[in-house]
Amino acid sequence: MNYRYLGKTGLKVSELCLGAMTFGRENEATEDESFQMMSRFVAAGGNFIDTANVYSSGISEEIVGRWLKRQRRSDLVIATKVRFPMGEGPNDLGLSRKHILSSAEASLRRLQTDYIDLYQVHCWDSQTPLEETLSTLNDLVRKGQVRYLGASNFGGWQLQRAIDVSRENRWEPFVSLQPQYNLLCRSTEWELLPLSKQEGLGVIPWSPLRGGWLSGKFKRGMSAPPEGSRIERAEQKNWSEKWSAYNNEQTWRALDGLHEVAGALKRSPAQVAINWLLQKPGVTAPIIGARRMEQLENNLGSVEWSLTPDQVAKLDVASEVPQPYPYDFISKLGQR
Repeated sequence: MNYRYLGKTGLKVSELCLGAMTFGRENEATEDESFQMMSRFVAAGGNFIDTANVYSSGISEEIVGRWLKRQRRSDLVIATKVRFPMGEGPNDLGLSRKHILSSAEASLRRLQTDYIDLYQVHCWDSQTPLEETLSTLNDLVRKGQVRYLGASNFGGWQLQRAIDVSRENRWEPFVSLQPQYNLLCRSTEWELLPLSKQEGLGVIPWSPLRGGWLSGKFKRGMSAPPEGSRIERAEQKNWSEKWSAYNNEQTWRALDGLHEVAGALKRSPAQVAINWLLQKPGVTAPIIGARRMEQLENNLGSVEWSLTPDQVAKLDVASEVPQPYPYDFISKLGQR
């Protein structure tokens, strides 16, 4: 596995990041399975693991922490997040100084480590002054509890404002963005990717397979998700990747193109979908998630080869989404 710098920092991370959202989650990866997958990922050359305090209500961090105690800590880049509720109290959520500091301490305990390599705010918080959030994050870096800072699930203006405020105050900046980005979510390209490129942020896309839609299990003509699949559970639990949200012509057109390219290459659709992301300018490391070892093995097969420019273009066309205003207007002017 190759390594890439995270944005314009000197930190090298593997070109795939292992996501730990499934660790300890009901009907997904047990602790033993999680240990095995992390060890297999590292054996394949991976050094980048991403979790969050809210994944399985802290259990994911605890599993990563117990595994981490058996490893050489300096070899690994561990990322986690803060923002969403971890309790019932009025201050148990958000990006206030109080919640960030208590959450960072709790994550360090669960991860059984002295520092977090990449600490990410999980989403924008409109109720807390941005200066309060960013100054607190800066303090965590200054104290040595955090090495680098990142953002996830920000809008374009929100990300730019955070970058500008940090720059104005000479605080530690965000060095990465973790957005949803995949063949079924191309709107990330309209503002977030150009902004990240302009400001030198590394991009670590979450849900590169859109919860399983791009795994190869789904083809045009299906009338329901496979029994026991994540998409079936998503419909039951009203998760964003649910069947009713994606059972449309846009999805089936993208999947037609994906299966055609995968068939020609004799690669799995999942491997092609992830490799497509790896070819996109600015993308540092897609976050691969797995419930079982065979899924991880399949995802690991997405590296050490490359789609041709023609194949990337074919997938671009198949998954293209009409741009709304003002992006369509600006795009047309740019072609003249």
